[in-house]
Amino acid sequence: MSSFSERQGYSQPKEITFREELSVKLRIPVFDILNRYISSKFLWERVEKLFNPYGTDDWPEVTEAIPVMRGEDDNAVAAKRVLLNCPWFRVYDVIEDIFGQLIFFENELSTDPFEEPRAFPFQQDINNYFKHVGVGWQLVKGKIVTRGNEVFEDTVKTAVAVLEESAKPTAAGHLQFAISALSARPKVNTSGAVAHATSAVECVLGEITGQATTLGKYLDKNPALFHPALKKGLDGIYGYASSEGARHGKEGTEPSRDEAEFAVAVCAAVCTLLTRKQPK
Repeated sequence: MSSFSERQGYSQPKEITFREELSVKLRIPVFDILNRYISSKFLWERVEKLFNPYGTDDWPEVTEAIPVMRGEDDNAVAAKRVLLNCPWFRVYDVIEDIFGQLIFFENELSTDPFEEPRAFPFQQDINNYFKHVGVGWQLVKGKIVTRGNEVFEDTVKTAVAVLEESAKPTAAGHLQFAISALSARPKVNTSGAVAHATSAVECVLGEITGQATTLGKYLDKNPALFHPALKKGLDGIYGYASSEGARHGKEGTEPSRDEAEFAVAVCAAVCTLLTRKQPK
C-alpha cells in the first residue's frame, strides 16, 4: 500500500544514478532481500552454480572485511563474500537466477495450495529497492532490463498492455525489443531502440489500415482524429528518427540515451493513441 506522501505526489523516486556500477553499500540490501526469500543454504548453492559451475574457477578476490550480521551462518557468509566482491553485473545474474528458481518451484514443485508465492513479491521488493536508491535497472518477467524515469516506464507499460489486449503482439514485441536495446551492454543500442519503437507504430498502422503506410499519410487521411498541433508533433518524431539515422542506418549519427528514451516513450504513446482512436 502506498504512503500518504506517495499518493499525494510529495515523495518522488530518486534520479537514476547507478547503471554501470553497484557499490558494496548498495549490494548489502540486495543480499538481505535474497535472504528473506530463500534459505542461506540454497543461496550458496546457486552462487556456487553460477560462479564456479565446474569447480575450476577462482572466487572473486576479497578486498576488505565483509560485515557479518548475528545469525548469519557459514553459507550466508560465503554467499555474501562473493556478492560483495564480484563484478557489479554478476549481482544481477544472481537476481535473475533466484527469480527463475522461485518460479520453477511454484509452477513445478510446490504441493501446498496455501503456500504463499515468493517469485513476484521478490521481484517487487527488488524493484522497489532499485527505485528507492536510483538504480537504473529493474526485474521484469525474470530479466533485468533498463529502467527509465516514471513517465517513461508508465507510458511504455501502458502501450504494451493496450497492444496486447488489442491483439497486436507484433507491435508490443517491438516496444519490448526497444527496451532490450536500451539494456544492451557494453554499448547501449540507441539506434535499435528508436528503430523498434517506430516499427511498433508502423505495425499498428498496418493492423488498422490493412496495408503498409506511413504515419504522415495516415494522419493526412484521418485529419479529424488529431488536433493539427498534435499531428505536427507526431510527424516531427518520425522526422527526428529518420534524420538521426535510426531508421535508415545513416553512418555517423546515433541518438543519445536521453533522446532514444524520449523517442521510445513518444512512439509508445502514439501506439496507445492510435489503437484507442482507431476509426470504427
